[in-house]
Amino acid sequence: MFSQTTEYALRAVIHLAGQEAAQAPTTAQISSATLIPSNYLAKVLRSLSRAGLVHSQRGPGGGHKLARDPAKMTVLQVVNAVDPLTRIQTCPLGFEHHRELCPLHRRLDSAIAMVEEAFAKTSVAELAPRPTRKKGFCQFPCVSASDLAPCNVLR
Repeated sequence: MFSQTTEYALRAVIHLAGQEAAQAPTTAQISSATLIPSNYLAKVLRSLSRAGLVHSQRGPGGGHKLARDPAKMTVLQVVNAVDPLTRIQTCPLGFEHHRELCPLHRRLDSAIAMVEEAFAKTSVAELAPRPTRKKGFCQFPCVSASDLAPCNVLR
């Protein structure tokens, strides 16, 4: 339902939300922690930076940080920064007699509206890793290149 770009943007932002305030991980570090290909991640981070969600510093000592408090950043803002949700305004079939949305497209638009509302109400902070989580629950990111155990496996 959501693009790979959206998935990667959410992974990257949630990873950054779990970092200490002074930390600014590099693209390579984020890539390793989130299993996002480095070149693709660089493009995603540029989009997030243009949207004012991530601050990126180039050069030695550079890295990436969230540009806002994760409690004030919504999932919808992240999604819309890289691959905006699109509401259905007119019947995509283009039939003359479909001046209003037909039942199918009205239902589809309603579903998009519910997703949009849920994402607007969900902060990035709510999804960030917490050190108090018990083992056995997904502690995203819970895998790395050297540890390929799935999230739901007890350690």
